[in-house]
Amino acid sequence: MKKTMTLFCGFFLLAGSLLAQDATVSGLKKSAERATYDDTTYKYNAKGWRKGGLFNLNLAQGSARNWAAGAERSSISVAGYSTLFANKKKGKFFWDNTLDLGYAVQRTSSVGTRKTDDKIDFYSKIGQKINEKWAVVGVYNLRTQMTDGYDYDYLGKGIRRRISGLFAPAYMLISPGIEWKPASYFSVMLSPISARWVIVSNDPNSYYYENGQIPLPDGGQETPLAALYGVNPNRKVAMEAGAYLSANFFKEVIKNVSYKSRLDLFSNYAGKRDPITDAKISAEPRNIDVFWTNSIAMKVNKFLSVTYNLDLIYDDDVKQFGPNGNSPGTQVRSLLGVGLSAKF
Repeated sequence: MKKTMTLFCGFFLLAGSLLAQDATVSGLKKSAERATYDDTTYKYNAKGWRKGGLFNLNLAQGSARNWAAGAERSSISVAGYSTLFANKKKGKFFWDNTLDLGYAVQRTSSVGTRKTDDKIDFYSKIGQKINEKWAVVGVYNLRTQMTDGYDYDYLGKGIRRRISGLFAPAYMLISPGIEWKPASYFSVMLSPISARWVIVSNDPNSYYYENGQIPLPDGGQETPLAALYGVNPNRKVAMEAGAYLSANFFKEVIKNVSYKSRLDLFSNYAGKRDPITDAKISAEPRNIDVFWTNSIAMKVNKFLSVTYNLDLIYDDDVKQFGPNGNSPGTQVRSLLGVGLSAKF
């Protein structure tokens, strides 16, 4: 995992240095999916605010008949994404706010309707510039989802169990620090001490069987939903303290094609509690949490666009993977879409 962090950080530093040589920089800035959004086509009003939003709607449909290689008889997917922003600037003071919303579903002839994406992401950054490249900043971030998510093959029996939902979990971060911005399209924010809360307050047990007792012949006790995210179901909240780094990149790499990326690293150096026994556990700062999001947008015309999104998450406390479903693992999600886009 330590090598993975080094590769990620090296990638961003290399990308920043290479792209800095491009003399055709567009001047647009977006701190990535969970960062502040700022579109210079919107103008500041008399009170120093710049407000607006983006909306994308992607549709896909497929069908097959007598297809020897195997395919769904019919499928349809719908995905909607929206970014709302309100940014204020006065002298060296700035305050940027972004709300990212996303939801996608897919319906197939074999498994019916299932959710493929779901996010609520609010990011707020307030700061004071020291000079052209440095600023003192404070960040607040809240991330959760809208509707329930399920394990559709719970215990290998083809039954459905709830494993996520609104505020199940939610991640809240408060982080003071220093921001370095050598170019309009690249910045790095570093905080030596940040506080993060993992919240599972919406039905933290979510047992499938009554009182979580798995009937014979299997037998045993179900794991509470909250424990899947490292939270004791009775406490409903787990607090972490540690170092936080956020590297942000957004640039129009060629005409009408933009690349946006954000890498978040969090190292918890405070102790935590076992989600089942509630016993204290020593800190393991080497187990770094990773959130890396990437987006490539290709604008065809005023209303039509092609987008590709790739997200990668690693959290040592999220133990839902492996052969026994109780180990941490790297989570990867990608989505290619063609659809309509609009600004407002």
